[in-house]
Amino acid sequence: MQLPDFPWDSLGQARRTAQQHPAGIVDLSVGTPVDPSPAIVTDALTASADAPGYPTTQGTHELREAIRGWLSRNRSVELATTDILPVLGTKELVAWLPTLLGLGAGAAVGYPELAYPTYQIGALIAGARPVPTDSTVSWGPAAPALLWLNSPANPNGRVLGTEHLAKVVDWARARGTIVVSDECYAGLSWQGPDPSLLDPRVCGGDHSGLLVVHSLSKRSNMAGYRFGFVGGDSAIVGRLLEVRKHAGMMVPTPIQAAATAAYGDDRHAQEQRERYRRRRELLLAGLAAGGFRVDESDGGLYLWVTEGRRCRETVTRLAERGILVAPGDFYGPAGAEHVRIALTAPDDRVEMAASRIAAMADR
Repeated sequence: MQLPDFPWDSLGQARRTAQQHPAGIVDLSVGTPVDPSPAIVTDALTASADAPGYPTTQGTHELREAIRGWLSRNRSVELATTDILPVLGTKELVAWLPTLLGLGAGAAVGYPELAYPTYQIGALIAGARPVPTDSTVSWGPAAPALLWLNSPANPNGRVLGTEHLAKVVDWARARGTIVVSDECYAGLSWQGPDPSLLDPRVCGGDHSGLLVVHSLSKRSNMAGYRFGFVGGDSAIVGRLLEVRKHAGMMVPTPIQAAATAAYGDDRHAQEQRERYRRRRELLLAGLAAGGFRVDESDGGLYLWVTEGRRCRETVTRLAERGILVAPGDFYGPAGAEHVRIALTAPDDRVEMAASRIAAMADR
């Protein structure tokens, strides 16, 4: 199996440069949550730490009921608990879904032109053909077996509206394409709503051929817990359950308990959203003062930024000021003149980064 180099390995020199700044590095590259996991989550984890027996692949009824309730309250989605399946972090699901669905040679997997690299990797692991495109028209008479959407998107923060999603659903159903929407940044839209693929205004209440993926990593500062879920089409979820049972893909019982608590509580997520909003405003002000342009970035935890230079040059220039960011070419050729700046750093470090960027105006 031939896979591309792991992209983050190429940031070694920029990291070393940024670390040499007298006031220290501000790491806005990876997007790892830095705020504490909520007490409601850690308390549930501790209370469930004595777990001598095997968990089930399907997850507890309480967990799936908590997810069902969250979908109903926050995503306008009504989904049966039997159509929800916990996973070991959504990166795992993204990487293995084509394989779990039995896709292989001859099958095409579509994903956005600017995208999280694991969509491509998942296709390659399965032996399928990865195809980056933002246009359904480009497929012509052919069609992918699987089409990934991501909204709000990583890296560029694009948010797909109801009408756009509905057109994709109609197109895919006419061709027998499975559509999977990666909604791990759900609720983190800054300019308006970010509808779900399973919203009845999008799919007419019919979930056939459709799946959504969600993670607690960003919503609840639980990246270290490695928890997410996939839900939607009953038949597809059932197939995934059977394969995952054979493969022993089970979320640990204490993690299930912590996730149950997280999905049952909206207050901590709203508080975290407010933290990110404040950091976003600080960085936007600094970037504007420093002469940078922010494109799209209507949702998610990143700003998609350009100064009209090649992305690696911008990475170097920011590293010289102690700021580490991700080059846009990590996410496809269309990102060649952009960098991705994450909102995931403590308030004081974000404020420091914004000040350093603003000072680049006289460069």
